[in-house]
Amino acid sequence: MLFQDDDVICLDKPAGTVTQPGAGHQDDSLMNGLFAREGVQQTRLGSDRDFGLLHRLDRETSGVVIVARTERAYDAIRQQFEGRTIEKTYLAVLRGRLPRVDGVCAQPLSEVRRGDMKVSVAAQRGEAAITHWKTIASSADNILVACAIETGKLHQIRAHMALLGAPVVGDRVYRSLLPPNTSAPPDRERSAPPALRLHAWRIAFVHPVTRARIEIDAPIPLAMAQAIAPALGLPATALPSAIALARLTGMIQGTRWWMKKKLS
Repeated sequence: MLFQDDDVICLDKPAGTVTQPGAGHQDDSLMNGLFAREGVQQTRLGSDRDFGLLHRLDRETSGVVIVARTERAYDAIRQQFEGRTIEKTYLAVLRGRLPRVDGVCAQPLSEVRRGDMKVSVAAQRGEAAITHWKTIASSADNILVACAIETGKLHQIRAHMALLGAPVVGDRVYRSLLPPNTSAPPDRERSAPPALRLHAWRIAFVHPVTRARIEIDAPIPLAMAQAIAPALGLPATALPSAIALARLTGMIQGTRWWMKKKLS
């Protein structure tokens, strides 16, 4: 639990956990755990309000998830999502090269089904998808970027970074210069820990009742911190210090940091 009051809960979703119940995950999702803790409080919101769940993260992505506890909170924050005023910052470790150290990818995406998997693909007449990125550390082979998304399309950051030429480390689906890989993973990979290095680090929103700006950070998981090490020029087995990580995240603090010409 990262934050809780009478109206809102912010949870820290681990990589490998699905956000809500679905095929193959009827009783082991993040929301299952919340239902067990909150009981009737969440079920009162009903399926029309998704039992309070305001957004989702991919199974392999870690980080902040917002859940409303009341109808008024759900409606108010949902309006912020629809108005694109929610601020969502992700950290991603990439492999390859980006065209610039920072920029914005506005390639429209279409959600398509390939076999039993849904993926996002570039499409001229697709839905709007906007991802800002800023390089905050890099080495010869690895890049650590901060990504801010104005929209929330399926696999948006993963698809956009691959289209730019630098897929997220550990992503077996989205690849540069190749269509998404939707084949079943080998047996040896199915029980392995999640390898995707994408973390929903911060979310900021206006509180539905107090109208105060709320900023919630999710601690960087150990596996993500270890993946950041090569981008800092450290051995792959090293672990960046808390001071080093704080220095990196300090580069992306503040309201709409991606819109500023010069970061503080």
